[in-house]
Amino acid sequence: MTRPTHDPAHDPELDLVLERVVPVPPELVWEAWTRPEHVKVWFAPAPWSVSECQIDLRPGGRFRTVMRSPDGEEFPGDGCYLEVVPHRRLVFTDALLPGYRPAPEPFFTAVVTMEPEGEGTRYVARAIHGSPEDRDRHEEMGFHDGWSACLDQLVELARTL
Repeated sequence: MTRPTHDPAHDPELDLVLERVVPVPPELVWEAWTRPEHVKVWFAPAPWSVSECQIDLRPGGRFRTVMRSPDGEEFPGDGCYLEVVPHRRLVFTDALLPGYRPAPEPFFTAVVTMEPEGEGTRYVARAIHGSPEDRDRHEEMGFHDGWSACLDQLVELARTL
């Protein structure tokens, strides 16, 4: 689902958005996002996996994952948190490394919000890119299908927490 056009922060030329209401409360979505042992379960769309996850949950702290393809190839992602609002919002980027050090090849910044809605959560994940080319590349990599599959896996995990 795309972000409503009245959202002043949304730039359709640079942003990709996944928005859904999921049947688990924000506190469990938060837990799934902020504990390395949980992120390793859901953060890559099966049959991919996450072989490593490091979380230092504070602005300037590290968010690092290593995704593993079904044939064993590994793809590390390293960045830092910009904003941490418990149970409501996480903002992280690969444009900066831990301690706000510039990264050599920035790709996107993620803004993940979790708002209570009924018995569940309105979940919005926005990937903000620096150029239309990066946005298009991310979309071609399977942003919508991949992030949607990961959200399904997150919900499955959250139901067990």
